[in-house]
Amino acid sequence: MEITPERLQKLANMKMPFGKYKDQYLIDIPEYYYIWFQQKGFPEGKLGQLLQSMTEIKINGLEPLIRRIQKDFPRRP
Repeated sequence: MEITPERLQKLANMKMPFGKYKDQYLIDIPEYYYIWFQQKGFPEGKLGQLLQSMTEIKINGLEPLIRRIQKDFPRRP
């Protein structure tokens, strides 16, 4: 799965649509939740792909990159 600037911008501004962390930005969800998804299986479709990407970002300590994108490219209403 290729990480493009568009995907990074979407990751920076995406909120979790369901569950314990509903309406929180993906970057604000703790790493253990992503590890749980990794073990149990990610949802199908684009959300699952974004969660997998965020797992890699969290594991590799790249959260500052996403926070910078949030700041420079805020979510549009």
